[in-house]
Amino acid sequence: MTEANQFKVITHQTAKSGQSVCGDSFYYMTTEKYFICAIADGLGSGQFAHEASSAVTAVIEEHHDKDVDTLMHLSNEALSHKRGAAVGIVKVDFMTKELIYSCVGNIRFFFYGDSDKLMYPMPVTGFLSGKRQVLKTQRFKYESSIKFLMFSDGYNISGIKKIMNKYLSAESTSQLIKANHPSIDDDATFIIGSLR
Repeated sequence: MTEANQFKVITHQTAKSGQSVCGDSFYYMTTEKYFICAIADGLGSGQFAHEASSAVTAVIEEHHDKDVDTLMHLSNEALSHKRGAAVGIVKVDFMTKELIYSCVGNIRFFFYGDSDKLMYPMPVTGFLSGKRQVLKTQRFKYESSIKFLMFSDGYNISGIKKIMNKYLSAESTSQLIKANHPSIDDDATFIIGSLR
């Protein structure tokens, strides 16, 4: 079994109460060489937020083989003349054993590598809107295991260390979030990924 086949992904999404569409969009793909995922949180809610966030995930789906820096720039270009969006992208390179992360805006990201230290790489403030934006891509080495959680600001998750316990399964983490942190006041999306 290859590493790609061992990568487990759980996603969950809800729309803001009263809205027919979710203003968040997400995308993920696993190949033999890498895993990639993204969350885009369109500003506000409703149709225009959905149009902005889905423009980002459409670009990432089309160009998922590109590096994270390029994908962030393409996402920014896709948001010209749209409402704008917070965007987070994670790529796990199975060849170099690196996790590569970039984010602009209020997408939260937590992960464990091989150690018991919970990492929280800081995003760049602001949002993508087609205008010039400072981007920051961070790289982290791993040897054999990864567990991460990425979520939009529709979730206000407290006690993150308990929920993200390295030794909990991805399913258990998902169940804890859904049971203890329901979200109806905003669009909400999470992605959990694990590699063992």
